Amino acid sequence: MIDPKKLDLSRLTVYPLENRQHLSHINDIIIDPDDALLPISDSQLKQIRRLEKKLRRARDRGASAVLIYGAHLIKNGTAVLVNQLIESGWITHIATNGAGSIHDWEFAHIGASTESVEKGVKNGSFGAWDETAKNIHIAILSGAIDSLGYGQSLGRFINENGCTLPQESELVEAIKNDPTSHLTSARADLLFAMNQFSLKAGKYDVSHPYRETSIIASAWRHKVPFSVHPSIGYDIIANHPIFSGSAIGRAGEWDFKLFGGSLENLNGGITISVGSAIMGPQVFEKAMSCVNNRRIKLGGTAITDHSIYVVDIQDGGQWDWQHGEPPTNNPAYYLRFCKSYSRMGGTMNYIQCDNAAFIQRLHHHLIKK
Repeated sequence: MIDPKKLDLSRLTVYPLENRQHLSHINDIIIDPDDALLPISDSQLKQIRRLEKKLRRARDRGASAVLIYGAHLIKNGTAVLVNQLIESGWITHIATNGAGSIHDWEFAHIGASTESVEKGVKNGSFGAWDETAKNIHIAILSGAIDSLGYGQSLGRFINENGCTLPQESELVEAIKNDPTSHLTSARADLLFAMNQFSLKAGKYDVSHPYRETSIIASAWRHKVPFSVHPSIGYDIIANHPIFSGSAIGRAGEWDFKLFGGSLENLNGGITISVGSAIMGPQVFEKAMSCVNNRRIKLGGTAITDHSIYVVDIQDGGQWDWQHGEPPTNNPAYYLRFCKSYSRMGGTMNYIQCDNAAFIQRLHHHLIKK
């Protein structure tokens, strides 16, 4: 019988970000609102204009307008455009995966992100960047004792250029005085991290000179709910001695509940899922089921009056997803990012489009016109 020993992350060697060969720099990728429009087809334009009209109706009705995206939306330089959509009230909830939050934070902190995965895995340096994992964990740990999830904790951390850590004695006293509090585990995790990594009470300073390019920071400033939906071992913040599955799991749990709260108001609303092949559809279907479960138990009805727009560069299996899902012998059936959304009770629309071109055009018609 094979009995492997657990990987001891406390013995990992980590490196400063200044040693990394960054493959992406914010000044090279960022799309300015006044840049020339990227080319799209007439068909894509018609679909985006239909989406624009539905967003206007959703806002008039006070319904949710949810934007879900994968990390490439950040890496393709759309942050300023998305931030203006937030500022103008077009988006009422934003959700991303762990990688989306990591690129967002790195760009805000140093104006650069992304590395060679192939080279890094070979020499063991992939993801082992001290500031990234350490600071995102500290943001989440410090936010948790204030009942903040992953997205809100990181948004506050970026905007405030760090956080304020409590005295260890305060954490010990709070745990002793109210051991059954829902914050007890969060306080214990922060206490452990402060002790293990010699974190001092008081202001923990981390500069974010590029925070105007951070979607997470913009959402925090404009009080728009931002949820991050991580998975254990999926993201490079696991490649560090500070990695805490309990802290990440707790933050993800609270953000899942936050996401579900926004879906409660989805009747008459819109969901836009851009470049999220796994996280978006998987989280959406579970949250929607929970919301409908509660609505029906309270004597209400399931949410059905809503539209979903899925945007990806793939061809969608050459299937018309407005007519439901294909049979199981059709390869398109196995496109999770289409199939799951088509089952969600609303009208599902698929736009095959480069995500930067899509966001730029949507911004153009909602903001500039």
